[in-house]
Amino acid sequence: MIKVLYEDNHIIAVVKQAGMLTQGDKSGDVSLFEEVKKYLKEKYKKQGNVFLGLVHRLDKPVQGIVLFAKTSKGASRLSEQFRNHTIQKTYHAIIAGKPKESRGEIKEKINKISFFAEGFTEKSDEELLAEIKKATKTRTAELAWEVIKSNNKYSLLKILPKTGRFHQIRVQLSNMGHPILGDTKYGFKGNWVCHDAIALAATGIKFKVATGEKEINLEIPLPNGWQELFTG
Repeated sequence: MIKVLYEDNHIIAVVKQAGMLTQGDKSGDVSLFEEVKKYLKEKYKKQGNVFLGLVHRLDKPVQGIVLFAKTSKGASRLSEQFRNHTIQKTYHAIIAGKPKESRGEIKEKINKISFFAEGFTEKSDEELLAEIKKATKTRTAELAWEVIKSNNKYSLLKILPKTGRFHQIRVQLSNMGHPILGDTKYGFKGNWVCHDAIALAATGIKFKVATGEKEINLEIPLPNGWQELFTG
């Protein structure tokens, strides 16, 4: 059963679990897109196909809030807001280590990195860093981050992305020298108990409805187990 955070005539916001695809692919695994369509079909007893607009995605190992459009008007309005960067998204992540500063901004050129594959973590730190830097040459990516708490081994960050590039947060935190827990694709080498998840969650989103200027501000709590890393 999906968790619905918000729904009106044009837009629906739900929570994606880590390990689930946002949209189906050739693997045939269950996707959030199909689950939401099923929910709408059953709730409104619709005959035939159900319209659902995909306006953004979360990576498979990332959990958090996802917006869908229930109508073409909703899709157009949400797409416009994403395109104009007027939708405000908030993420939280647990990273390895502790940054030297308590907050900061990262603005750099990154590429849609495709060379990361199984065996990538077998490279040395020097090779890993060289390959990341070599690949980050294309589009400007920008985010702001703040340390919420840290025990020096791990740090919990609040992240406000200003752009929406492919794997942006994952790449930029790795470039900073502090990969996200569990994200072996981008340099994490420690232990992480959740094999199908990384410690990155889309915890908040603010957007305008499809008709009018009313703002909707949605938030969810941190995933279960995160706080336990900072106790004791």
